[in-house]
Formats: sequence, structure tokens, C-alpha cells
Amino acid sequence: MTSFQSQLGEDQGIADELAEGQREISIAEFFEKNKHMLGFDSGARGLVTAVKEAVDNALDACEEAGIRPDIYVEIREVGDYYRLIVEDNGPGITKEQLPKVFGKLLYGSRFHSREQTRGQQGIGISAAVLYSQLTSGKPAKITSRPKGETDAQYFELIIDTDTNEPEIKAESITSWDRSHGTRIEIEMEANMRARAQLHDYIKHTAVVNPHARLELREPGLDEPMKAERATDQLPAETKEIRPHPHGVELGTLIKMLEATESYSVSGFLQEEFTRVGKKTADKVIDNFRDRHFGRELGWSADGDAVADAVGEAVSNKGAEATDFFASEVASTVGSRDRTSHSELTGIVDEVADAAEDEYGTRFGATVRDNAVDAAWSAMTAYDEETDEDELTDDLYGLVDDATSTRKDDAVVAGTAERLARRLAAGDERVRATHAQLRTLVDEAADDTEEFDDATFGDTARENVVEALWSRMVAVPDEVPKVRETAADRDTASELLEAMRETDILAPPTDCLAPITSELVEAGLRKEFDAEFYAAATRDAEVHGGDPFIVEAGIAYGGELEDGGQVELLRFANRVPLVYQRGACATTDVVKGIGWRNYGLDQPGGSGMPNGPAVIMIHVASTNVPFTSESKDALANIPAIEDEIELAVREAARELKSFLKKRRSMQKRRQKQDVLGRILPEMADKVAEVTGRDRPNIDAALARIMNNVGVEREREGDTVRLIVENHSDRTEEPDVTDIVSAEPTDVPEEATVVDLDGEWFVKWNPSVPGGEEAVLEYTVAGDADFDVNVDGIETEKLTVNA
Repeated sequence: MTSFQSQLGEDQGIADELAEGQREISIAEFFEKNKHMLGFDSGARGLVTAVKEAVDNALDACEEAGIRPDIYVEIREVGDYYRLIVEDNGPGITKEQLPKVFGKLLYGSRFHSREQTRGQQGIGISAAVLYSQLTSGKPAKITSRPKGETDAQYFELIIDTDTNEPEIKAESITSWDRSHGTRIEIEMEANMRARAQLHDYIKHTAVVNPHARLELREPGLDEPMKAERATDQLPAETKEIRPHPHGVELGTLIKMLEATESYSVSGFLQEEFTRVGKKTADKVIDNFRDRHFGRELGWSADGDAVADAVGEAVSNKGAEATDFFASEVASTVGSRDRTSHSELTGIVDEVADAAEDEYGTRFGATVRDNAVDAAWSAMTAYDEETDEDELTDDLYGLVDDATSTRKDDAVVAGTAERLARRLAAGDERVRATHAQLRTLVDEAADDTEEFDDATFGDTARENVVEALWSRMVAVPDEVPKVRETAADRDTASELLEAMRETDILAPPTDCLAPITSELVEAGLRKEFDAEFYAAATRDAEVHGGDPFIVEAGIAYGGELEDGGQVELLRFANRVPLVYQRGACATTDVVKGIGWRNYGLDQPGGSGMPNGPAVIMIHVASTNVPFTSESKDALANIPAIEDEIELAVREAARELKSFLKKRRSMQKRRQKQDVLGRILPEMADKVAEVTGRDRPNIDAALARIMNNVGVEREREGDTVRLIVENHSDRTEEPDVTDIVSAEPTDVPEEATVVDLDGEWFVKWNPSVPGGEEAVLEYTVAGDADFDVNVDGIETEKLTVNA
């Protein structure tokens, strides 16, 4: 059967015909056919996404200009379409930039910056414009008045999908009642089926942006949905940082090497990366040198053998000068534990200079090289045929020290001999990289296992490698320059590995603007009427060279809905993540926590917990790892997942303490209720049996429950408030006695406030456990009293006043 490919080959012009059908497509044309990738896969979701992109842009613009955001969102039904209007009070956009901001995909100021922002790719708002024109055929209408300008600019535009350029349909100067800001109006094919998600987006945006005022008007709402400001404090201003050495990849590094103006690698590192000064650059260079050139292994020396070898290598320098030179070289290396090739070269140069000064005889480069070769040969001689071996003895001690005592002498000796043979056959200076050294040790160990019937496991091999590597010394060679490094992929890869291997401070965090735990709690309090709130902000961590901070908050009880799963709020760089909850790393982390340990119901011990609670998680980063261009879910990055879990657990521990205390108070209250019923009956029974007056049981309940008791006594005009502390800890109740007649003779520790004919006697005693405090004052004539006590839980308080 003839294949399609063979049939194509029969026609020599088919390749040309196929080539004619191929053409470049613009990014706008690509997204025109792939709207779902940007979150515009349906009319319902498209409307929510358009609102999200416009509001995110408005928030970013206001914050960058130091303006507290006032954002107005309106949705209107217009025939078969919906009209979306978003206004902000930001700094406005210049006439030159406005068409490109709204009418060109991948146009923005933040893509190359390393600082926390909501938008980064330059796709969001222009994608909303593209979706609008595709579904309604109408241009976007934009009004913008830059701060300080008397007039506003008005544009109507669409995106030319063939060129990814704005096509202006109308342009004029207009007046606008806002002193500065931007307004966008677009019409699109949409529906309100995602009303709940839209409301969630507005509400959740208010939670993580407590400094913003938001208003939403839409069809079906009798009153606009408003979120007022909870604070006037703007997020901390972020600063752009350079990339971190631990965060770049090979292709990026090569590109940076090609673009830099630095000549040396050290200068390149200090100029192009954050957290790299001279000392850190030197450490990277040392690691780069080790990977590029390897290290040299040093050897012990027989002084006599070295002296003889050097003496024979030197000629025509006079006997006295030659003897001095040879004996000094031999003496120096003989006194050292070990000497590498580069160290030997330095010793020979130093002794040669001394000989020239002493005897006036020139020891040139050739003589010095010959002396180095001769001395090195004497130190590292290895010849199996003549049974000459200067290496094995040195290696034997090293292998013996690095392996366990269970290795007998024969195994250690065999491994050392095989390793010596391989080192002698390699670089004559006995140079090797760490990887090459590992290969040599593995080969020697494999032979030992095969021929000596011994075990030489991974741990022993690793110990030998590390022992050898720590004994080897860095070479003096200069590392390649920037241009040479950029031109060779392997060399650039060695530099990258050296950067990643070096301990470098984490990136600075002034490029991030976390909400802070205080404002996370304030945002939750503003939007959720709960009984308990807790929040936690973690310290900054790093993933892929990009710093990130995780924050978590929990609201519980109160008016929150019970009987189902908790509500999970997900945020990235202060933006709510409305869709794809099941695909988000945040959800995976919450499901993996054992919530029963923290007092929430969790059927099966895993999955989303149940209960009247809201769990909020915010990830702030210079580069949030989303799963797709629609930015709906976080990718499963272990470093980020770990921090999410730690932040959630930190807030959950406070919830656990609250619930434990609440259960304890419930039991205490039940006990008090029982005693409150039993004690009067017991008092009546005692009086009946004994024939005596009914005993006073007012203070008994406080003593039995170890409560703080507050009682009132009055004798004539004298009033006494008595606070008895039956617990084992000091209590400081805030006591307010409300009196209908003016009190006198009030002691200094109390204050009196007259308010519309009632007198408030305020008293804040400190009462140690087992003791009491008394407040005494005077009231003439009849008076009504009403005491209020704060600062002590109701269940731990007994008031008989």
C-alpha cells in the first residue's frame, strides 16, 4: 500500500505548495480562537473574568500612584448584550499609552519586573476588550483623565487580530466629573448565571484589599452591593529586585551573559543578580572553578627521591647552585603532609628566585618546568611493570579512614591500588572534577566487589569521594570570561550549577506587599459576622529564586452558615481565585490537613472540613505559579504548599484553643445551671430539717465553682461592692456600678461619670487568687443600683448585687 508521504514525494512541488500555506499568526489571532485559555469560555464566566481584569487593573493603578482606590462597577442589560462599566479614581493613562494598554495583547509595564503585582503579562484587560468585540462586534469605549489634566481623553477602539495592534474608531477630548481616573465601557454576549461568583469576587476582593472602596450595580439588585474601606493604610510600596542566582535557568543565564556589559564573571554576578556582593561572587567563582577545571590531589614526598630527581633535571647551573635548588625544593615538599601540582609549581618558582638571588645564576622557565616535572614524577611515580608505586600508600590511609572497620586490610588495599591505577592513567597533574572523581571511585569499588568478593556500598563510596575531594585543592587557573562562558553551553551550565550550589541569602522581601495578619483579620471582620477570628503571616521563603509570602485567616461561628463544608477563599497577590478550586494547590493543602485535631468535623479524616467557618489563604509573590493563563489556580509547588500548610495550621491552632475553651465554658455553664437549681432546694431542705432560718447561699455558688463573686452590701447610706476571687489566678474585672442617685465619698481608685441623671462608678481592682477587694462609697436616700462586670468570662463570674 502506497503511503501518503511517498505520494507527496512524487510531486516535487508539494513542499513549495505546503510552504505557501504557512504563515505567522499574531498573539491576538491565537487567543481569538482560544478564548477559554484566558477565562472567557462562556458568557457567564466571561462576564466575571472581564470584571476581575478591570478591577485588578484599577487597584494596581491606584496603589502605584498612592491613591486609596474607589472603584465603581456597573452591569446593564442592553438588548441582547450586557454592558460592563468600570470606573476608578486612579492616576489616569496618557493619550499615547491608552490605545496600547487596552488594544494590544502582551503590552504592559510589569512583565519584566520582579515585584508583586496583580497583573503581569499585559493580557487581562485587552483580552476583555477582545472578547467584547468578538461577541458583540462593538468597540470598547475608554475615558481617562490623567491627574493634573483639565480635560479627559475619549477613545473607541478594537483590536486588529491580524497585527495585534489597536484600531481606533473614534477619538476626542471630553469633560469628566472625576478629577482623575479611568473608565472603560464594553458590551459583550453574556449572562448572569455566575452571579454568585461575581458577588464572591467583589466580597473577597474587599477582604484582601481593606483599603479599597468597592461598589457593584447590576440587574436584579435593589440596592448596590458596597464594600466600604476598613483602613486608610495602603499596601506597602514594593521595589523591583534583580533576579536571584538560585532562580534562573540555563537559557536565561546564557541570554543574560550575552546581554551584559561586564567582562568578568565576577562583575556579571554582582551587576546582574540580587544578594551577590564581592564575597558571594568569589564563592560562586570558586565553585565554578571546581566544576570547570576540577581540583588537584596532593601527595606526600620522599625528600631524597625529589632531590635526586630535581638535581638530574637541572644542567649548566653550577654544582653549588644546583644542589641548593634541589635540596631546598626537596626539603620544602618533604616537610609538607601533601603537595599538589600547582603547589609544587609555586614552591619551585619561589626556590628558583631564591637561588638566583643567592648565586646570580638564572633559573629560567624551561629549567623550572623541568624541575617541576622531575619532582612531580618522583612524587607520583606509578609503573606496574617495574612495581613502582608512590600513590597507593597515600590512598590506603585515606580509604581506610573513610570506610567502616568491617572492611579488612585486603579490601582497603585492593581499593586503594585500583584507585591509584586509575588516577595515574588520568590527568598527569591528578586533576578531577567531583563527578569524575565519583566515576573513578565507583569503578575501583566495582572491581573490588567483583574480584575480592567484598561489599563496597553507596555510603562507603560516598565517604571515599568526599574524603578525596576535601583533600584536593583548588587550582589557580582563571575561570573563563563572560563571552567565552556565553559561547559554550557546557561552560555556562557549570556556572549555573556553581550558582545553585553556593549558599546565597534569600531575595529581599521589599518587592512584596503582604496584607499582614492584622489587616487579614480586619478584612474578615468587615465581611463576615463571626464569633472568632485568627490570622497568620509567614516569613518570606523562596521558590525558583522568587520570594513569596503566605498568609492565612480563619473566621468561625457567629452568623456563618453551618451544616456543610467550610468556605475556602483563595487569593494570589490580593486577587480572588474564583474558578478551578479543585485544581488548586491551596485546596489540596487544606484537604490534606487533619482538621479533627483542630475541632472541625472532617468525614473520613480527609477532604474539606465541615463547619461554620471561613478559611482564607493568600500567596504573595513576584511570580505566582498559576496552572494556566486564566490565573484561576495555583500550581502544586512543594515549597509553596509547605508554607500554605504552616500558615493554615498556625491560625488553626488559635481556633483549636478557642473551641476547647468554649467547650470548657459550656460544661462550666451546665454545671452552674445544675447547682443553681440544686442549692436553693438544699437550703430549703436544711431549714426545714433543722428548724432554723434558711441559710444564705448567694456566695456558695461562686466558692463551689471557683468563680469571681461580686456582692453588694448596704448599711444605711453606705454601699459596699465586694469582689471575691475564688480562682487561683489574679483577676482584674472592670466593674461599673450604675446608680440613680449621686454617690459621694468615692475613693480615689474609682471614677464617677454623670450621664443624664445616672452616675457610673467605674472600678478596676486587681484581686489575687483567694483574696477580696472592697469598694465603699455613700449614697443618700433611696437609690437604684445596677452593676456590670467586664473582663471576666460570664461562666467564671457570679454576681449577687
